[in-house]
Amino acid sequence: MERDREVIETSSFKLKGPYINIVENTLKTVRAELKDTNTYAKNRNLKLIKKGKDGSFTEYAFIHNGYEDIRRYMNIRLRNRTEELINEYFAKSETQN
Repeated sequence: MERDREVIETSSFKLKGPYINIVENTLKTVRAELKDTNTYAKNRNLKLIKKGKDGSFTEYAFIHNGYEDIRRYMNIRLRNRTEELINEYFAKSETQN
């Protein structure tokens, strides 16, 4: 989203302000939620480590109390879920203004 903001700023949009405001508000919300999530994980001794990525999958290790669980996720699914979350955050941004 930060790269998207840069693209909007350098684009030929006539009215960039509204788009930049939506992205900025969304980034603010995402950063706050990420901070809460990191605090939650730290307090409960949880770790998430990205192990690797190939053409179709990304592998993550979830670690809790000495136990490790390796999971593989399809990259297309990760991308689609990211799009869903961005849409939710944009919708939240609209209702906050």
